[in-house]
Amino acid sequence: MGYELRTGGLESLKHLAKDVYSFGPGPGSNAKSSRDDTFRQLIANNRTVRRPELRKLVPLSDTTIYELERRGKFPKRFYLTPKCVVWPLKDVLEWIEERRRITEDGRPEDTPVPDVHQRKSRPTCN
Repeated sequence: MGYELRTGGLESLKHLAKDVYSFGPGPGSNAKSSRDDTFRQLIANNRTVRRPELRKLVPLSDTTIYELERRGKFPKRFYLTPKCVVWPLKDVLEWIEERRRITEDGRPEDTPVPDVHQRKSRPTCN
């Protein structure tokens, strides 16, 4: 299940959402269907992703994600166990859509632009 958002964009998100929401009994099953639908919805709304899947969804470095989390601009991770960190999938997908809406008019305002005057060394041109 590889989801490449760099080129796929919204189509990849739709494909991922379809995979997330489509587990369980098939359409021909009518036994306990309302309870199954409720259970599926509950699972889909509370699904979490670990770091490898997060990297497929959000093509940012771990450091950038950590900094965004620290500033409150990215969904917070939480620990399932002392060594297992996860993010809520619903929050991550909402964050991606929010970023898409913000950037429709150009560069996001909170994106830092490096100050070239603070460089300690300058690249040379031949």
